[in-house]
Amino acid sequence: MRIGIVCPYSWDVPGGVQFHIRDLAEHLIRLGHEVSVLAPADDETPLPPFVVSAGRAVPVPYNGSVARLNFGFLSAARVRRWLHEGDFDVIHIHEPTSPSLGLLACWAAQGPIVATFHTSNPRSRAMIAAYPILQPALEKISARIAVSEYARRTLVEHLGGDAVVIPNGVDVDFFARAEPRTEWTGTGRADRPGPDAGDGGSPEGTGRPATIGFIGRIDEPRKGLPVLMRALPKILAERPGTRLLVAGRGDEQEAVAALPPEARGAVEFLGMVSDEDKARLLRSVDLYVAPNTGGESFGIILVEAMSAGAPVLASDLDAFAQVLDKGTAGELFANEDADALAAAAVRLLADPARRAELSERGSRHVRRFDWSTVGADILAVYETVTAGAASVATDERTGLRARLGLARD
Repeated sequence: MRIGIVCPYSWDVPGGVQFHIRDLAEHLIRLGHEVSVLAPADDETPLPPFVVSAGRAVPVPYNGSVARLNFGFLSAARVRRWLHEGDFDVIHIHEPTSPSLGLLACWAAQGPIVATFHTSNPRSRAMIAAYPILQPALEKISARIAVSEYARRTLVEHLGGDAVVIPNGVDVDFFARAEPRTEWTGTGRADRPGPDAGDGGSPEGTGRPATIGFIGRIDEPRKGLPVLMRALPKILAERPGTRLLVAGRGDEQEAVAALPPEARGAVEFLGMVSDEDKARLLRSVDLYVAPNTGGESFGIILVEAMSAGAPVLASDLDAFAQVLDKGTAGELFANEDADALAAAAVRLLADPARRAELSERGSRHVRRFDWSTVGADILAVYETVTAGAASVATDERTGLRARLGLARD
């Protein structure tokens, strides 16, 4: 099958949607399909062989974040050329309502279109206001996918219609096989052979300080690092020596500015990390904390952490609660409540048996998000819409032959 995938956000600024599209494309290619991804990208950005650049993107405030989007006459021309040269059996457009390549592709594409909706935003006045403009494009979509029940709800409330829920995918084994790094390990995780093994130690038993992990953009408030920073002094008061490992881009000095001077040494900034080091970090820490405050429709980092066997503590956003199986595969704390975060982290760091239980439950639960399952579900959608398009084309040819008096007995 020839598959064209449209990414709305800039390829050179990594994010959850880009990672999802990249991993989906690689999964489909491994299965023998021909895949081309169209994405915004700066000229100097190194691209995988299956990605075609649609040109430079511009930053635009979007859904509580800053998205780098691509729109305009030049972009529209590149979209049309990509569609013509690709001659795809199916087009898969991500975020077709964003003012970027997805909407341009929806306007220009012919044939079966599958659209995936990632956004969870229950109060989007902009989406409601834009509906008359979006409607002609949305009517061309053959099948809709939402990455979570909350993304589906946003779609239904703002645009009408419905969607099948297919979550984001993760290569579970990639994270499960990662080797911990000694400088990132805390209470004995370096000795763990896999994410389904026991905890292997405690601060008291090993003499090693515990490590807490956070991965996300430092200067994006909704990722919740300020909440974690407010909780950190209370964690250190109960668990001296605990280290917080922070991976992501942003102003590191500003991130620790509100901390007491004596607590700043407990924070280690790792900057942007590779996929391999992200997996190794998640395999190393005693506790992964996701303090995000809102705007999340799924929570791919939670799935990655569970894949690596990290016990997870997350804010009780609806999307996070769904990913963590209502708190059975990871613990939840009250959103934006630094005291609740600190209390839960202290309790978990003092309880290796509970961390081991969360690790084991998360490792079992996360298998439903593996690409072997998610990819098969997406392919089933592709096959359904292409079969439907073929049936319609056959009916149209039959009708034409009948009108021309060419019907066969």
